[in-house]
Amino acid sequence: MKQKALLIIDIQNDITKNYKEIIDKINKVIDWATAQNIHVIYIRHENLSAGTRTFKPATKGAELVSDMKIVSENIFTKSKTNALSSEDFAEFISKNDIRDFYIAGADAVACVKSTCYNLRKSDYGVTVLSDCITSYDKKKIDEMLRYYASKGCEIVSVDALISECSESV
Repeated sequence: MKQKALLIIDIQNDITKNYKEIIDKINKVIDWATAQNIHVIYIRHENLSAGTRTFKPATKGAELVSDMKIVSENIFTKSKTNALSSEDFAEFISKNDIRDFYIAGADAVACVKSTCYNLRKSDYGVTVLSDCITSYDKKKIDEMLRYYASKGCEIVSVDALISECSESV
């Protein structure tokens, strides 16, 4: 049976502080996914470039934020913008027959964008949670939502998702 997953991208200490505006929604969708027996997957970015100041491996900045609920051990590390570049993540989704993703995270114009694009290119179903993404430049979020939709992603708010799913039960 094809599975679904909630994919939370780069909500780490070194990410934009704008995440604080969406963390309650992210925690709400984590609770919902857990109740629905949907895999909850966390992606962490580590910057391997020499001289980097952010997302350095084994630093507090690279850790997931403390105000986000961690409900699984499905935590995968990537060093490129696309989450599928993590071999462990790609292997996990293949092994668990995951074909549909709900996306939350940062940065909407970088890692979220690249991951959504590459998931769609690989023919996965992608639903972007419009109130669970952020960016360093929040003015670009509406533009990014249009971009995601143009690539075949569904766009939905957390409350609409939860309402829609409770009606179909």
